[in-house]
Amino acid sequence: WYQRRVRANLTSVNDEMADLLGSVNTTASMRHICQRHRDILQDYTQEYCKTKSNIQAFKDREELLGSVHQVNSFKNGLNNRKQDFFLKENENIMGADGVTNDTISIAIATKENLYAQRGGLAGISSKMNAISNKFPLIGSLMNKINVRSRRDSIIIAGVITGCLIALFLLS
Repeated sequence: WYQRRVRANLTSVNDEMADLLGSVNTTASMRHICQRHRDILQDYTQEYCKTKSNIQAFKDREELLGSVHQVNSFKNGLNNRKQDFFLKENENIMGADGVTNDTISIAIATKENLYAQRGGLAGISSKMNAISNKFPLIGSLMNKINVRSRRDSIIIAGVITGCLIALFLLS
């Protein structure tokens, strides 16, 4: 049940991180980091399922061999290998716990950075609105800049569309 809980926590952290990235403008590196965490979780899940099936097969084999009296020495060797196997699995779980903690700390840091950026942008917006309300001349200048910016965007979009159409017609 511990492994299921860890995987559920990792999944929820990845989902929260994806939701945070989906709610704001993100860079390619942020999306890559989010996807990388999802891939790591998928790898751990596959490795867990594989290990679980190996353990079950090992138990089944041990049951079959346990009733045979002639393989006592072999059984002692299996017990030693079994103990080594469980020690290795314990180390893997501890390593996964460290990776989980790292993932959570990255997600928390990302969340804090996004909130800080959000607050900064809100402050800039409110200051610009206050300035434009105090000084109507600046407000009208900002409106003219916005109109020209939109016009320029429309012109650039038209040029790009024309180039794409010409490219499709020529190819």
